[in-house]
Amino acid sequence: MKTVEQIATEIVAREGGYVNDPDDPGGATNFGVTLATLQRLGIDKTGDGRVDIRDVRGLTRADAERIFVEHYFRKPRLAELPASVQASVFDMYVNAGSNAVKILQKLVTRMGFPAVADGVLGARTILAARQADAAAPGYFGDAYGIARRNYYYALADGRPASRKFARSQSGAKGGWITRAEEFISAKYHLTLAEHQARVAKWG
Repeated sequence: MKTVEQIATEIVAREGGYVNDPDDPGGATNFGVTLATLQRLGIDKTGDGRVDIRDVRGLTRADAERIFVEHYFRKPRLAELPASVQASVFDMYVNAGSNAVKILQKLVTRMGFPAVADGVLGARTILAARQADAAAPGYFGDAYGIARRNYYYALADGRPASRKFARSQSGAKGGWITRAEEFISAKYHLTLAEHQARVAKWG
């Protein structure tokens, strides 16, 4: 099993470097770390007494990895989740914050292990996730990955500006979808035709 540090390294590689896409609600990011995150944590890389876009640009890969391990894995208690979903929830938490936990909470509730979809990983959710994993050994990780993929499609359904993250210019799967499928067994990946049918209504 990979360590949390190894998973963080993979997340940083997946996120890439500095980006400031006006269609991305997260705004300016570097290695997946947003300006809002730096401001919340009070990380002043430039030492000028302000936390602004220059601090985002000044982040290193090592900075991002430390932030993710401490604030996106350890503090939210992801280590207490079943191993089958830890990496995917961690990756999704970096990508979408507490929505990663809400997806998990809704999934376990549908599986018969109720949890309040509040985005907080407390004792009830952790127990429900462990029960769901025990009830579906070998499948729970895929179920979470599929729920995550569905979340991305639904997000793009409701926000046209986000569709470029779910569907490439050529009509193939966009970054959101391929990212989710990295945590789903190949047999559950959508074919190109299935993906295109799912997004056909976008025009």
